[in-house]
Amino acid sequence: MKTMEKPTVTHGTFVIERTYSATPERVFAAFSDPAKKRRWYIEGRNNEAETFEMDFRVGGTERSSYRMGANSPFPGTVIANETKYMDIVPNRRIVIAYTMSMGDRRFSSSQATFELMPSEKGTDLVFTEQGAYFEGSDGVLRREQGWRQLLEHLDQGIGVAA
Repeated sequence: MKTMEKPTVTHGTFVIERTYSATPERVFAAFSDPAKKRRWYIEGRNNEAETFEMDFRVGGTERSSYRMGANSPFPGTVIANETKYMDIVPNRRIVIAYTMSMGDRRFSSSQATFELMPSEKGTDLVFTEQGAYFEGSDGVLRREQGWRQLLEHLDQGIGVAA
């Protein structure tokens, strides 16, 4: 196929593996409890939360928006996430489909899976994202970097969640 136009969507997949010194139940609670998730997901990076609504069940949704903190690549920028929970197996797996927007401009759509496995040290988490990143978006490399930072904050959320 020959075309003169450049693609407007970049597709990418990445995997992040982390080990947490907590049980799968505690790690799962950091995802399933709205107060705990808000703490590590939005507030843990010094972002200013504007909205956070969470209905943690298969078919449920999560909506959040926040103003990016001073240490972010785009300080003061408002980012919105709309998430749908596609599959949940307590203490084992969470599958989401989500979009991210800046103002009225949607810049990505992804499916992500969090797998939790008991290990000798606590819990092994395997995060896999398959994304479509639209023109002018953060792209797959920056998204992976963002999730790595979030999953570091999850570690703090688990500690707080004792």
